Amino acid sequence: MLAGTQFRHEPGWAFAPAVRYTAPPRITKVSARMAVANEQAAQTLLAPDEPAPCDIIEAQTDRPLLLACDHASRRIPRSLGDLGIPQDFLDTHIAWDIGAGAVTRLLCERLGCGAVLGNFSRLVVDLNRELEDSTAFPAISDGVLVPGNLSLTVEARANRARSVFKPYHEALWRLTHSLSSADQRPVMIGIHSFTPYLHGLFRPWEIGVLWEKDARLPLPLMAALREGGVHVGDNMPYSGRHPADFTIDHHAEPAGLAHAGIEIRQDLICDPDGQGRWAEKIAAALELVLKREDLYRPKAG
Repeated sequence: MLAGTQFRHEPGWAFAPAVRYTAPPRITKVSARMAVANEQAAQTLLAPDEPAPCDIIEAQTDRPLLLACDHASRRIPRSLGDLGIPQDFLDTHIAWDIGAGAVTRLLCERLGCGAVLGNFSRLVVDLNRELEDSTAFPAISDGVLVPGNLSLTVEARANRARSVFKPYHEALWRLTHSLSSADQRPVMIGIHSFTPYLHGLFRPWEIGVLWEKDARLPLPLMAALREGGVHVGDNMPYSGRHPADFTIDHHAEPAGLAHAGIEIRQDLICDPDGQGRWAEKIAAALELVLKREDLYRPKAG
């Protein structure tokens, strides 16, 4: 376990006893009502022949680097049908981060690192949100109504959280701790993609690097990408300071892990050629930056 990291257990997010994990007070805010529903919900969201809630890529080297891809898939569990959304919309950015999963897998091959990738759509439950955030089970996304998320009962929310959200974050926790020792911490990077147009406005950045207080990774990474000719957004088009984000805030910041979020514009990685090209650009920049020894020491405060 990470030395010096104190956690509090809340029964609403019940991890296996062997894991003995609890979340920092700021992050886990699951209500007592959802906690009861989580224990009582008997319906199985995922059928036995459906994919696991997440894919885990085992590292091929001892490099202390872990990638997280929250929105790698647009898949909807069969028990939820299509959530009332036409297929055309399920193919767009409202359902997943287009190309992000493929780039994550290519980065794992190139860098020899491990990763956890979500296997179900952000419309089922957003893995990068607190469970009580209004966008964790979005009733509307970029102007598109999600009928299957309207008037969700507490039991239905708890079932999705238990079946999809919890296993993903448990897997991230286990891999993070497996890469940690008394004198070493892993680097964590979240891989996302963003739509080139939002509300009719073009977003010119090719890659955005998201961060908040810990500059150890993001500043040299942005410099390396720019040296390679990439148009980089510093906390653009989204900001690492946004309070709604969950995965990095939950797994990396409390433990003092060097971290960053990488956002790639979707039109650049919508096909295998683009995915390979941009995975190589990102990997080349990371190879330079990951030589820094200070990245693998916990950051106090």
